[in-house]
Amino acid sequence: MLMKGALENVLDAIGDTPIIKLQSVASHVDSEIYVKLEAMNPGGSVKERIGKYILEKAIERGELKPGGTIIEGTSGNTGVGLAMFAAVHGYKCIFVLADKQSKEKIDNLRAFGAKVIVCPTNVPAEDPKSYYSVSAGLAKTIPNSYFVSQYDNPFNAETHYYTTAPEIYAQTGGEFDAFVAGVGTGGTISGCGKYFKEKMPEVRIVGVDIEGSILAHYHKTGEVCEAKPYVLEGIGEDILPDNVHFDIIDEFVMTADKESFLMTRKLLTDEGLYVGGSCGAAVVGAIRYAEGLKTPQRILTLLPDSGNRYASKIFNDDWMRDNGYLDSSFNVMIKDVLETLGKGQEKLQTIDDTATVREAIAALKKYSISQLPVYHADALVGVVSENQLLRPVFEGDLDLGETISVALQNNYRVIDANHMLNEVTDALLREDIVIVTAGDDIVDILTNSDILNFVSQKQTYGKRRAARS
Repeated sequence: MLMKGALENVLDAIGDTPIIKLQSVASHVDSEIYVKLEAMNPGGSVKERIGKYILEKAIERGELKPGGTIIEGTSGNTGVGLAMFAAVHGYKCIFVLADKQSKEKIDNLRAFGAKVIVCPTNVPAEDPKSYYSVSAGLAKTIPNSYFVSQYDNPFNAETHYYTTAPEIYAQTGGEFDAFVAGVGTGGTISGCGKYFKEKMPEVRIVGVDIEGSILAHYHKTGEVCEAKPYVLEGIGEDILPDNVHFDIIDEFVMTADKESFLMTRKLLTDEGLYVGGSCGAAVVGAIRYAEGLKTPQRILTLLPDSGNRYASKIFNDDWMRDNGYLDSSFNVMIKDVLETLGKGQEKLQTIDDTATVREAIAALKKYSISQLPVYHADALVGVVSENQLLRPVFEGDLDLGETISVALQNNYRVIDANHMLNEVTDALLREDIVIVTAGDDIVDILTNSDILNFVSQKQTYGKRRAARS
């Protein structure tokens, strides 16, 4: 007999997630935007709903037998939902993920005892190396296995028709005008959308797609376009899943990686919501839909998962900067830095490796520079700097008549002016010398002092612009 207030197991804790009103990030629109927090499920995502429902149906139908192996291609969250069910009921799991998925998702699945196979992202779905093909292939070769196939399994959309949507309707009394959801496998928007349209014929069902995906384009034109790479996890597809019921979706709005990631961070800092990247995309989509309305509406969007699965990516400043998602002084081309500093316009002074230490010091003084590239014939062999010469010359360890080849520095990095500054930040932090080239020619040397001057000039210019505006 259960204690009062207790549940039979963790699976019974799935659902009944809260709905809250956004207060800050959507304050510029007249419509009210509400979000349903699926991160409040015990495993941290909406996918636990389909994990439980699909596997219960598979057992009822005799497709999943005792001691069997559950196999699925997943972006991570569905895997957790399936793994929770497997842990409670004693099944084994094998999950196949694309290599763009976060480390946290992979670690989570392995923590459940699941076997995880990682496949390349940028291959067509029909490629034998894709995670679609690999997961389907495993199911054909492993005895007593069940392939979930969330993209095409009708129980995916059915889960949300029979569980998620009635839950939302009971919570809200149907007092919303539009339901906005990111579209990946299609289960959430198709199942919920069908239920809402039966209960509320005037409701708008709005899908959110990501630039690079084929779904929105197909909905608009009926044509299958070529997919392009994108980084966001959980939204968008390069195939047409059977669970995307395009007739249910009234319209799509588009988002992009950068704005989705920035909104995800803003939901945490401005709303206190620690949610994932697809949640940021969904909110961007809801706001974009609201911005196009002539009359304010009540808009409900579903936020699929928790932010703790993206700590090494979206919530990592270094990752965000390195990928160009955070504005940074280092997200510029090196040639633009040189132009801002007025460098690279005159021929760079060099010296031959047969020159003496005395001649090198004289050249540094004559041209008021701190480093000299050193050549042997037409090949760069090192760099000599005044900092490195100072101590050995002063202490007599280096004779002024010796050739400069005995005092060469080899801690330099050669990089083309068309590359990004963030490619050499580590070298600069190590106080290495960065030699900038254009084709086969050296155009200048970049130092830590140059970077400080560049950042200073950018900030000063930005403040002047702000003052004028």
